[in-house]
Amino acid sequence: MNKRFFYLVLASCLSFVASAHKTDTISVSAAGYLPTDMNVTVITPDTPKPADGFNTVYLLNGFGGDNNSWTIVRPDLGEWADRYGMVFVLPSGMDTWYWDAPANPDVRMESFFTEVLVPYIDSNYPTNPTAQHRAITGLSMGGHGGLWLGLRHPDIWKNCGSTSGGVDIRPFPERWKMKEALGAKDENPELWDAYTVTTLVPTLKPGVNNIIFDCGVDDFFADVNNNLHQALVDAKIPHDFISRPGAHNNPYWRNALPYQLWFFQTHFEEAEN
Repeated sequence: MNKRFFYLVLASCLSFVASAHKTDTISVSAAGYLPTDMNVTVITPDTPKPADGFNTVYLLNGFGGDNNSWTIVRPDLGEWADRYGMVFVLPSGMDTWYWDAPANPDVRMESFFTEVLVPYIDSNYPTNPTAQHRAITGLSMGGHGGLWLGLRHPDIWKNCGSTSGGVDIRPFPERWKMKEALGAKDENPELWDAYTVTTLVPTLKPGVNNIIFDCGVDDFFADVNNNLHQALVDAKIPHDFISRPGAHNNPYWRNALPYQLWFFQTHFEEAEN
């Protein structure tokens, strides 16, 4: 066997090993919660399962996206699953902003996550079913969802984040179908106040969640993320906030995710001690 052929074979074998994770696309029944069942992509690492199960990261898509969105942003998600020994759960956000919609009783996405999806994942995949070993984050609408769900349910997600998130919806009353969930802003201002991440800050206590969020300086959500950061500083809520060059697009999100995964992994490891 000549050396060139040997190295080609070796490279192929290493590539196979590096991508030995398992990817499932499943449908989870959402009867009574959503108009249709939910498609979910689950990526499981091909590494030895810890005694208590794998850490889990829920990755939420943005408006107009679905359970495939993050695999487009980061086609190498499986390699990250193997690297950190994480299960990635990619639900379909269905343009719901991850709310139980007060103006649309047929949409109960928050309840679906907490009452159906998380128990389903923990029952069917080798996860560690504790809040300290779960994280949730997302991009754009999913960034709002990551913080909305994580901050409201720290008993489920101790770790939460957002990238380019719509963390204050109130400056955008005509966008992204939000008024279908909340009603028109001028007719329902109290709902628009109550259903935005920034107004959760006064309810938070230091150390309950491990929080990370970021936004590009050229993003149309830059100002609301900067404001959330300042509100958390004023409330003395520990968090990591990153403002870096970039806009509201795949290249920015592709670059942002590894920082968040490192943050979550650090806190998963701390939970072991």
